[in-house]
Amino acid sequence: MGAIITTPLILAVANQKGGVGKTTTAVNLAAALAIAGLPVLLIDMDPQGNASTGLGVSRSDRSGGTYMLLMDGESDSQAIRSTSVPNLSLITSDMDLAGAEVELVTMQRREFRLKNALASQAAFQAYRVIVLDCPPGLGLLTLNALVAATGVIVPLQCEFFALEGISSLMHTIEAVRRRFNARLRLSGILLTMSDRRNSLSGLVEQDARNHFGDWVFDVVIPRNIRVSEAPSHGLPVIVYDPKSQGAMAYNALAEEVVKKEKILIPQQVSAHE
Repeated sequence: MGAIITTPLILAVANQKGGVGKTTTAVNLAAALAIAGLPVLLIDMDPQGNASTGLGVSRSDRSGGTYMLLMDGESDSQAIRSTSVPNLSLITSDMDLAGAEVELVTMQRREFRLKNALASQAAFQAYRVIVLDCPPGLGLLTLNALVAATGVIVPLQCEFFALEGISSLMHTIEAVRRRFNARLRLSGILLTMSDRRNSLSGLVEQDARNHFGDWVFDVVIPRNIRVSEAPSHGLPVIVYDPKSQGAMAYNALAEEVVKKEKILIPQQVSAHE
């Protein structure tokens, strides 16, 4: 079997609003891609550390995580840990990351800390996809993620006011593309927490598709109790309950991402050889 591609696709999952399904999307997209056979690294960029919790890492076992990656330019691959999901690795968020925004302010080329760390270490080139779970807000942690990323996935909650503020994020993405990262682009907008019993969800979906067109993923993530339960078990929902509606939706999202980004999975590589 030949190598797939040495340069990883880096996807930031970002929205300045909290509670829109951002971390759930990052964890389950990363897990679905890994289960499909791709080597995937999830980097928890949020000081709340919910992605780390969602993959079963206790708060007492998170030293040497994203904080070290950002602050120590010579940081090695010790920050990377395996997970219970085959092919999925994780860099955790620990308590120190909460102070990173302040510490980054005085650093030279502060916007490039993550990009430089990922580019300078061979360990990161072993991954086909790197998923960045960004914190809510548009501070320096999110900025570092956008500067390092190839594309941005924006979760959009199917509720009133959901579209408000998204223009600010789009403006930020465009500003980062112009000033820091010419390769950055919008990978897609993901509608989350949809309740088909609620007409408002349908209206929000219609508005989003009318406004953003093909940028909106075909799949819509439903409200699903299994999605809510899974993090308490330290598992992605696609592992916790693979047959649930939430799991099937995130698997469909992974298939869309593979198609949009033209990713070859290992079985496809073999078929082309």
